[in-house]
Amino acid sequence: MAKYVDGFVLVVPKNKAEEYKKMAESGRDTWMKCGALEYYECRGDDLIPQEMGGEKARAFTEMTGATSSDTVWFSYIVFKSKKHRDEVNAKVMEEMNKQMEGHKDMSMPFDMKQMAYGGFQVEVEG
Repeated sequence: MAKYVDGFVLVVPKNKAEEYKKMAESGRDTWMKCGALEYYECRGDDLIPQEMGGEKARAFTEMTGATSSDTVWFSYIVFKSKKHRDEVNAKVMEEMNKQMEGHKDMSMPFDMKQMAYGGFQVEVEG
């Protein structure tokens, strides 16, 4: 069965990493409750690019503009299909809008301009 993945790469200041992790745990709970198959939030640990075929890959830190005071996170959510993703995300947005009522002044612990997002059709699975 084909799956669909929403993927994110974002930069979180080191001094806000725990705040982000708490937000991510809440997000995980919401996405899983609304039907996501899997949810992962991964903090960068080994971001030094390795040489491959005589060339060096670009580093996530370079790609995102992260500095030594930042952490890079790679996050993804797994769904049955794109249609399933759209259904789950609609429920998640409804739930998050309810949670945000009364918390309009809440700010993100990262800069949205340093975040990349996309939906991906799974082509190879192991």
